[in-house]
Amino acid sequence: MSQSTPTPDTDGSVVDGYVLGVRIVESGAGDGNESRYRFEAPNHTEIAFDELEDARLYADVYFDVNGFVEENTGSRGVPPEVVQAGKDTLAAYLVTCPWADVNWVASFYGTTPEDIERYCTWVRDRAAEVRTRAAERNLE
Repeated sequence: MSQSTPTPDTDGSVVDGYVLGVRIVESGAGDGNESRYRFEAPNHTEIAFDELEDARLYADVYFDVNGFVEENTGSRGVPPEVVQAGKDTLAAYLVTCPWADVNWVASFYGTTPEDIERYCTWVRDRAAEVRTRAAERNLE
C-alpha cells in the first residue's frame, strides 16, 4: 500500500467499479511497468497496491465500515473506524498492508492463517451485502 498525489481519471483502466463512486483502477500495465491497483473513493487519499486481491480486500474493508479516512494513518496508525469495527475487520485491513500477510497477521493475533482467511471472508461477505443494499436503493 502506498500513498501519493491523486492522478487524473484517465490514468489507468477501471478493474472493479462499485457503488457510491468507489473503484479500483489498474495503472502501469502496458507501459513497461508492473501493474499497480489504485483504490479510489470520494474524499479518500489515493492508495495503491501491488496485488489486485489486496486492493479488493481493502475495498471490502472500506464498505464493511461504511468508509473511513486513510489520510495521515502513517503517522496515527490504523483508521479508528477500522479498529472499532472488530478484530475480523482489523485483521482484513492488516492483510492489505505491504509489510503484512496472512501469516504475519495470524502470528499477531496468536491464531492460524485459516482463522485470518475466515475473518477476511466475513468482511468480504458483509461488504458484498452493503454494496447490494446500496445498489438496490439506487445509491450509485
